[in-house]
Amino acid sequence: MTPVSTRLVRLLNMVPYFQANPRITRTEAAAELGVSPKQLEEDLNQLWMCGLPGYFPGDLIDFEFSGDTIEVTFSAGIDRPLKLTSPEATGLLVALRALADIPGVVDPEAARSAIAKIAAAAGTVGHDATAVDEPAPIENRAAAAVRTAVQYKHALSIDYYSASHDTLTSRIVDPIRVLLIGGQSYLEAWSREAEGVRLFRFDRIVDATELGEPAAPPAPALQAPPDTSLFDGDPALPSAKLRVGPSASWMFEYYPMRDVLELPDGSCEAVMTYASEDWMTRLVLGFGSAVQVLEPQSLAQRVRDAATAALESYQAVNA
Repeated sequence: MTPVSTRLVRLLNMVPYFQANPRITRTEAAAELGVSPKQLEEDLNQLWMCGLPGYFPGDLIDFEFSGDTIEVTFSAGIDRPLKLTSPEATGLLVALRALADIPGVVDPEAARSAIAKIAAAAGTVGHDATAVDEPAPIENRAAAAVRTAVQYKHALSIDYYSASHDTLTSRIVDPIRVLLIGGQSYLEAWSREAEGVRLFRFDRIVDATELGEPAAPPAPALQAPPDTSLFDGDPALPSAKLRVGPSASWMFEYYPMRDVLELPDGSCEAVMTYASEDWMTRLVLGFGSAVQVLEPQSLAQRVRDAATAALESYQAVNA
């Protein structure tokens, strides 16, 4: 499974790339983009389904194929600077703030810089001083080492505290991906010692060192979806039933979901386990109207109240 962030960056760059390289062949494009011909074909099919709001055929990204060559005939504006509406900017800021506080997911400095730039572009500087003045969370050395090892696909040596055994162990692991489960971040990696995939909670990784060798988890481990059955089956943790719109479908690659039901309009209903209602509220708010809480009603009401308070605050500031 390709991490959604990696594929998203590639997709965003593909249209300008093909515009700058008209009539390039599939083989040449795949080689320069660092993907297989099959992955390139899947990316092109995905881009065909993207476009301007309304998503009518005439508004979607379009390509012309002549033999083995590719040329962009309509970019749907993806090659122009993005302009966010106030609600879109607010949702993005909420999501970035939530991610910046979770170790190992993003570079805190980069996240805070992005928050400040988005807030400034949206005209909220002065009304929301925390967007600019709030310092980035201090990322410990171990979390930073794990994050960069995942990004650059390097093997790791980690010292890990096991709460269940009250022991500190050292092991060599091959990182696969970072997961968010109930407001906690986990490293999913192949443990060479255990010869299996394991989840390591970031706040229990005492130390981590990148090794001078590439990560080499077995192919089946890379291709298999994350196994979060341990968390899904914990009756002590609350669960939320969500309706996830097509524009937010990427969250299935980052968050453990179960009982997924695809609906005729392209959306899905799914159940997600979480540990903190505060974190779950922030997560849902960050998706705007693309994610709706169906159950429990207490969480749905909390999200509505938070959204109403944010809207009233925004209207008061801009009155």
